[in-house]
Amino acid sequence: MQRTSTLCLAIAALTASASLTPTLADEGGVSFWLPGNFGSLAAVPGTPGWSWATIYYHGEAAAAANAPFPRGGRTDVGISGRGDLAFFGPTYTFATPVLGGQAAISILGAAGRNEASAALSLTGPLGNTIALARTQELTSFGDVIPSATLKWNFGTNNLMVYGMGDIPIGDYDPARLANLGIGHAAVDFGGGYTYFDPKSGNEFSWVAGLTYNFKNPDTQYRNGADFHIDWGASHFFDSKLQLGLVGYYFQQVTDDVGAPASLGGFRSRVAGVGPQAGYIFPMGDKLQGYVNLKGYWEFADQNRAAGWNTWLTFAISPAAPEPTSAKPIMRRY
Repeated sequence: MQRTSTLCLAIAALTASASLTPTLADEGGVSFWLPGNFGSLAAVPGTPGWSWATIYYHGEAAAAANAPFPRGGRTDVGISGRGDLAFFGPTYTFATPVLGGQAAISILGAAGRNEASAALSLTGPLGNTIALARTQELTSFGDVIPSATLKWNFGTNNLMVYGMGDIPIGDYDPARLANLGIGHAAVDFGGGYTYFDPKSGNEFSWVAGLTYNFKNPDTQYRNGADFHIDWGASHFFDSKLQLGLVGYYFQQVTDDVGAPASLGGFRSRVAGVGPQAGYIFPMGDKLQGYVNLKGYWEFADQNRAAGWNTWLTFAISPAAPEPTSAKPIMRRY
């Protein structure tokens, strides 16, 4: 179980990905934070060294037929979307303690295909034609997401703080329905907790954070601040197989700036829950691989499109050291 505990959480740090999906909220139905970024074992320190993660994300969502969403000087009504995205990038976990904990830094890129539709698009007071029932597709690249974590282990209890941001270099055009960039910078900070007992194989994790969005320079629109919490619970049946549940809650806590007066603050909300499964396997003497599949069904949505999404993660990290005794142990940092 020592190998299970150490490996899985080097990988949990890698699953903090980006936004860039048609299923979320704020301007045009898109927010920086992608619910489900964190999951099980999120706060457990990992194995020092370089790791790599590739995450395939598929999401589908739709809003009510009469639901309005502001976007770049117009209002789209009855939006829906489908995304097939890949997030990928390295993480480096430091061996030297920082403030008594273990530090790690990572950077993720994104690329894929986005399809978006609107039943009706209304332009602003100086606009021209009303567009009816249009659909657009885009295959391109997304924004770059740097992040950092600091984790502490106290036996079965683990704590974490993190920070991440959005570098808005992805393919974005305010006149399009489909984009893979969000068109503005953002920063997100938070913390989390994991309970993990190697003897029983049981764990529970949660990570909460707050997003601050900068103004979109193309539209002069600024999304409000977003609060979010991701959680995961699972059981390790042996040193390889993990089964459990995951969920999230997303709530906008301040008003958008730039939305039409008729929409008010346009605060959004959504919750999601679903199953997860993970599997660990050796890759030679020095590396280990990890595959995780999780899915979410969304509900309690407000001012956003909602539906379902799945995440398939493949990660490679340094193999955890063998325990020095027969009794499973957790490493302290």
